[in-house]
Amino acid sequence: MDAKLLEQAAERAGIIPEYIDAWGQRRVISTETKQRLLSAMAGASEDFHRPAPLPSVWVVREGESAALSVALSEQADWVLTEESGRQHEGKIQRGRLRLPDGLSLGYHRLALRKELSHWRCQVIVAPVRCYEPAALLAGHKLWGATIQLYTLRSQRNWGVGDFGDLALMIEGTAKNGGAFVGLNPIHALYPALPEWASPYSPSSRRWLNIIYIDVAALDDFQLSAAAQQWWCLPETQGILSALRDGELVDYAGVMALKLAGLTHAFRHFMTRGPDDPLRRSFEAFIREGGESLRFQSTFDALHRHLTLEGHPTEGWQQWPEPYRQADSEEVREFRRKHHQDIRFFSYLQWLAARQFDECFQLSRRLKMPIGLYRDLAVGVSAGGMETWSDRTLYCLAASVGAPPDRLGPQGQNWSLPPQDPNVLIARAYEPFITMLRANMRHCGALRIDHVMSLLRLWWVPLAGGPQQGAYVRYPVDDLLAVLALESHRQQCMVIGEDLGTVPREITAKLQAAGIYSYKVLFFERKDAVQFRAPDEYVPQAMATLTTHDLATLRGFWQLEDLRLGDRLHLYAADVIYQQLLEDRQKARQALLDALHAWKCVPAKLGKNADRVVMSPILNRGVHRYVALSHSALLGLQPEDWLDMALPVNVPGTTNQYPNWRRKLVREVAEIFDDQAITRLLREVGRLRNKSADSENPLPRPE
Repeated sequence: MDAKLLEQAAERAGIIPEYIDAWGQRRVISTETKQRLLSAMAGASEDFHRPAPLPSVWVVREGESAALSVALSEQADWVLTEESGRQHEGKIQRGRLRLPDGLSLGYHRLALRKELSHWRCQVIVAPVRCYEPAALLAGHKLWGATIQLYTLRSQRNWGVGDFGDLALMIEGTAKNGGAFVGLNPIHALYPALPEWASPYSPSSRRWLNIIYIDVAALDDFQLSAAAQQWWCLPETQGILSALRDGELVDYAGVMALKLAGLTHAFRHFMTRGPDDPLRRSFEAFIREGGESLRFQSTFDALHRHLTLEGHPTEGWQQWPEPYRQADSEEVREFRRKHHQDIRFFSYLQWLAARQFDECFQLSRRLKMPIGLYRDLAVGVSAGGMETWSDRTLYCLAASVGAPPDRLGPQGQNWSLPPQDPNVLIARAYEPFITMLRANMRHCGALRIDHVMSLLRLWWVPLAGGPQQGAYVRYPVDDLLAVLALESHRQQCMVIGEDLGTVPREITAKLQAAGIYSYKVLFFERKDAVQFRAPDEYVPQAMATLTTHDLATLRGFWQLEDLRLGDRLHLYAADVIYQQLLEDRQKARQALLDALHAWKCVPAKLGKNADRVVMSPILNRGVHRYVALSHSALLGLQPEDWLDMALPVNVPGTTNQYPNWRRKLVREVAEIFDDQAITRLLREVGRLRNKSADSENPLPRPE
């Protein structure tokens, strides 16, 4: 392909020809990178760019006058059918098709006809802003707990935090004035590969991780004589005790135990008659889940079958050739022969959805303003159900990552195949819509990881490293409109994780769309020696102390994360480690100065950070500081209430550190029985109310 044609093809496909790097330098994308990405993109095909009178999708905002240029004569007729069935008709006027005013919000069908030719287009009418809870619109400042669900301990779980523990967490948080409980992504992982533990590399973002099912709470587990006999075996109880007592989650052991218990429950469930209410609910769930649930259940059953046959794999690319195509005859034959196994995995998804919904309904009964708050991963793993069942949407010859920056001079490759934006458009955003609906169900807020993905993603060709990547453009205005529409329909607010280098062009768009920003205390610094004051925090935001990818509060103050990184050989040279230590010393001093300036700690604590160790007084002072922030939301981690040092995840590691496995040091019930913790949470609530009191604004420090 000659240079001009290559540039045109790259432009149509959305490949951005240049960008400004983390050092402020202009970087031009090479011809080789463009060629590799074009070959990876199904959407680069001319089929997606062939001129037509109507686009595949037309997105307009509520209240705006919308018109489209149409390369047809005025003899063409159009009919718009709203979701309600109401119809509007008209003709092309001067080559323009103008939509009628006052269209309702929603998904409508536009048909264009000229003689024997017909064209169709989906028209999406969306609100300007995402949904916001009444409490936030009224100016309240809310706080909640943000947890990694698997870390929760209790005397009733099976070695991993589950939906029963989540209910306990909801009750304890609500009792102490919390407005929500935030969760790590609970997307479907791999039942046949339980050690694949990262919640940010799921098999599917539409379905749930079945390891979170509270098996003992199931009626069919309790009613099954076989289940209860198995449960009472000394061997079963011995395994259970070991799993509960372990400092780390033993995913393989937990999954084996749960699948055994769930198999007993399923066998009893299948004895229920067709008119049984639970049986009818299950059958309705299967009908509603449609093809997507069929693929998920088939994938999990087939993966488990192959593993039990002695062919353990990390994904479908390593399966025997006939099974690598989701619609192959061999897969259809597997469905026929293993119909009951597939129903078993559909049953597990049904159980997970029911128990998760029960948790959300509990938060509603407790009158929590938000309730549950979910986290949406930026992508799916290459070997999972979604890529297996939809080869056109996912570009398997590329991966999402990040260009080189100050923290990662070599760039990052996240091993997540990107969705082709051209295919998204051609499908009228249906994959995006269904994903949002699945993740906004049963919750009051959705956090979108790496929200910049709505604007652009760094694509890395599999044949090259992250340095050889390029940004690919996504239809940000359309995606924000769809997000706003689904947000209102599901009554679910949206939080965008916008840490790192954020393009200016999206910052204003996110704010205008009603998407709440994400502010981490450790990063909220004006410069090396000054933290941002609480009353300078962005109101339309969620503030946090830290995140799952960063140090805990104790780890930050005591330098535990830096020492851990040094032990794990994460720093290319000792000079980098020394620089990080120097930067941290400045950050600690700046934070201590801010705590004193805002009277969050007593003067007796001392003002030299090198002489101050982490203590209950310092811990309380930092919590008080973020509680005073003007951000509408505040998320707090139980790890910081418990003064834990070890992080959940260490970016840049795989087997060097037990990522996504570390449990909390105390049980959920013990946390909320601890008077020091409950006093801390009640004080956070009082300070949140104080920061929201417009009649008594916070005093500025001298």
